[in-house]
Amino acid sequence: MTMTAHDETRPGGTGSGARLGTTGGTGTSTTPTDPGRRDLIESMDRPHRGRAIKDHVARIVMWGSFVLAVVPLVWILWTVASNGFHMITTSLWWTGNQRNINTTDAGGGARHAIEGTLIQAGATAAIAVPIAILTAIYLVEYGRGRLARVISFMVDILSGVPSIVAALFIYAVWVTTFGIDRNGFAVSLSLVLLMIPTVTRSTEEMLKLVPNELREASYALGVPKWVTIVRVVLPTAFSGIVTGVLLGLARVMGETAPLLILGPYTKNFQRDLFNGNMPTLPTMINEDRSDFALSTAAERMWGAALTLIILVLLLNLAGRFIARRSAVAK
Repeated sequence: MTMTAHDETRPGGTGSGARLGTTGGTGTSTTPTDPGRRDLIESMDRPHRGRAIKDHVARIVMWGSFVLAVVPLVWILWTVASNGFHMITTSLWWTGNQRNINTTDAGGGARHAIEGTLIQAGATAAIAVPIAILTAIYLVEYGRGRLARVISFMVDILSGVPSIVAALFIYAVWVTTFGIDRNGFAVSLSLVLLMIPTVTRSTEEMLKLVPNELREASYALGVPKWVTIVRVVLPTAFSGIVTGVLLGLARVMGETAPLLILGPYTKNFQRDLFNGNMPTLPTMINEDRSDFALSTAAERMWGAALTLIILVLLLNLAGRFIARRSAVAK
C-alpha cells in the first residue's frame, strides 16, 4: 500500500516527518548538550549545593565547639592528675591526717578531709533529697493552683542563689540568732539550700517523662493515687532521679564558701557534725593554697584536688550502676 502525505506528517508515523522530529534536522527537541538544558540542570543543583555548604559549615562549627569544650577539660584533668598523682599513690594519704605536719613538712594524709567530705555530703543528701523529691511530686502530681506557682518560683530563686549568700543566711540564723557555734551541721544546712533546687528540677523533669498511660492504667485498676506514685511513677523515673541526686551532690561537694564561713579547716579527725570544725577536701585545698609557694603544700593541694575529682567520679559511676541494675530489674 502506498503511504500518503498525511501519513508522512502524522505524529508517530513512520515517514520522514516523524524521523525528522526525533533525530534532529529542523526539529525542536533538546539534547543534553543544549545550553538551555545545562542552565536548567545548574538551577536545579544550586539549592543542593547551598545545603551541602551549610551542612559543611555546621559540621565545622559543631566540631569546633566540641574541641573548645573538651580541650579545657582535658587540660584541667591532666594538670591535676600530673601534679597530684604521686601524692595519692602513697598509703599514708588514705590513712593519715595532717595533725603533726607543718607547712614545710612533706607527706601527710588526707583521710580526715575525705571522711569529713563524705559525712557532710551524706548529711546534706539525707536532708535535701527527701524534701526535693516530695516537692517535685507535689508540683507534678498535685500542684495546680497558686501554691504550686509560688513553690515553683521559689525553687527558681534558690537555684540562682550564690553559695556565699546561702552560707551567710545560715550564719545569721544558726550563729547570730540561736548562738550556736559553727560546726559541720551548719555547713550541711547551707549546702541543703544549694542542693534542693537542683534535685527538685531534675526530679520534676523525670516525673513529667513518665507516660500518663501508666498512671491511667493504675487508676483503672482502682489503685489510689499515692500508691500509683510510689509503685509506678517513682520506679519508672528512678534512674533519672538518681542522676539528679548525683548532680546535686557533685555541686555541693565542691563548694568552698559555706565551708570557710561555717566550718573552717582543721587538721585533726572530726566525725561529729555538731562538735566543732570539720575538715573537708575543699578547705584542705584552700589551706594548702595559702602556702602554695612551698612545694610541700602545693603537692598536698594537688593531691586533695585529685582526690575530690575521684570521689565525684566514683559517685557518678555508682549512680550509673544503680540505674542500670534498676532498668534490668524492671
